[in-house]
Amino acid sequence: MNEFVKNNIQYLKDQYYMNKAIQLAKKGMYTARPNPIVGCIITKKNRIVGTGWHQKSGEYHAEVYAINMAGLLSKNATAYISLEPCNHFGKTPPCCDLIISSGIKRVVVAILDPNPIMSGKSIEYLKSAGISVTIGIMSEEAKKINLGFFKRMTTGIPWIQLKMAISIDGKIAMESGESKWITGIHARKDTHQFRALSSAILSTSKTILNDNPTLTVRYCIEKFHQKKYVQPVRIIIDSKNQIQPKHKIIKDDTSEIWLIKLHQDQNIWPKHVKQIIISKYKKNINLKELFKLLGVYQINTVFVECGAHLFSSMIQLKLVDEIILYIAPKMLGNVAQPLYYELQKFTLDKVKKFIFTHIKKIGSDIRIILKPIF
Repeated sequence: MNEFVKNNIQYLKDQYYMNKAIQLAKKGMYTARPNPIVGCIITKKNRIVGTGWHQKSGEYHAEVYAINMAGLLSKNATAYISLEPCNHFGKTPPCCDLIISSGIKRVVVAILDPNPIMSGKSIEYLKSAGISVTIGIMSEEAKKINLGFFKRMTTGIPWIQLKMAISIDGKIAMESGESKWITGIHARKDTHQFRALSSAILSTSKTILNDNPTLTVRYCIEKFHQKKYVQPVRIIIDSKNQIQPKHKIIKDDTSEIWLIKLHQDQNIWPKHVKQIIISKYKKNINLKELFKLLGVYQINTVFVECGAHLFSSMIQLKLVDEIILYIAPKMLGNVAQPLYYELQKFTLDKVKKFIFTHIKKIGSDIRIILKPIF
């Protein structure tokens, strides 16, 4: 067998096992935050002898579970890891030391850790211990399952998704403000799937005053192990201190609530509620400063559910990574409330532009996912 064919066979084998490691990593997508989700497969003589995935922050990393499962079979084996293993003490010991002591002879890594302090150092450490390392197998797929973690580590800002439900004539509510329900039950349940995948759900005091929601994950919670499931933090922009302890969201202690304010009030709040002060920008909360602070607080992904004014402001400030639109087959008319407010006048060639990345029918509605072109 010539060298080209041999290398090609090895590449296909690496792809096969790395794909399994990435699929395994996805098991932690609802529970691992703020850590990235990671999967590990250990093989020996073309047989899987160990598997592991990172389940929850503070618990063992994927490599530990896989090596513990493989036991003595780790000696001279190959480890497939969807993200560069850690080489530092955090809440758990460094995985690189365990990999070295286990006797693993080859490590295949999908992608380097995006943390600039860490990136590539583990690779050099493993190589210095005599372990063969291959990098870059299915790197795009590995990055895709950790978009929030990668963005936060490289920019300091979370991955931001902006969700809206609209009619086919682009309206979000009747003139009176009535909006329950534009979309059907299937679309509303689908929204909860996005909530469940997020580190935080962000809304405004106006939404709370109008709808009195709890902003928790409910519809799809039966999919998760109750003891492992992590509800997102709920973040409410309340620049005028309109939220009161009487509101339904405050009474629900399912997860933390962060009230984003220009100044504190004198209310007595429950333990799960805290006030966070953000500086002013044109009489409102400085959104750029807010999202930078959320990055500091280790928020990887933010799912924004709001009205047209915040929706419009975030697009104009170029703070959005994805827009998720649920479109109902209804027309609300010209006096109903529009999706987007643009204060400046543009010619057609200067308007905001987007790329369709996904379109799916959800019950009687359509879900469209777009990426803005900034």
